[in-house]
Amino acid sequence: MKIAFNKRDAVYVQVVHHFKQLIAKGELAPGQQIPSRRELASDLRINPNTAQRAYKEMEEEGLIYTESNQPSKVTQDKALIEGMRHGIILEAVQAFIGSMHEINVPLDECVQLVKTNYEAK
Repeated sequence: MKIAFNKRDAVYVQVVHHFKQLIAKGELAPGQQIPSRRELASDLRINPNTAQRAYKEMEEEGLIYTESNQPSKVTQDKALIEGMRHGIILEAVQAFIGSMHEINVPLDECVQLVKTNYEAK
């Protein structure tokens, strides 16, 4: 697993966001086992306490669960996953719209740019 960390956001927040993206894209399936906290810390070269904090945050949000001494797994709650996916999409759309408003791009031009560039990918 690779994450390009930025200096602006807390590392644990970036780890949580990365997991959310993997889950939303289906790269981490419902019920799929995820790396242990120690493995994640080692793979990402982050402090184990940071990995622990990210996992705690994801557990509190219901994205992952841990049963007794078993490895942590991705939630199987499809409604929660779909809601999270929708939230990620909405966040990206709002950032785009904000950028377009700042430079006064008309809606029809935005729509055409999105359509052309989306289809080109």
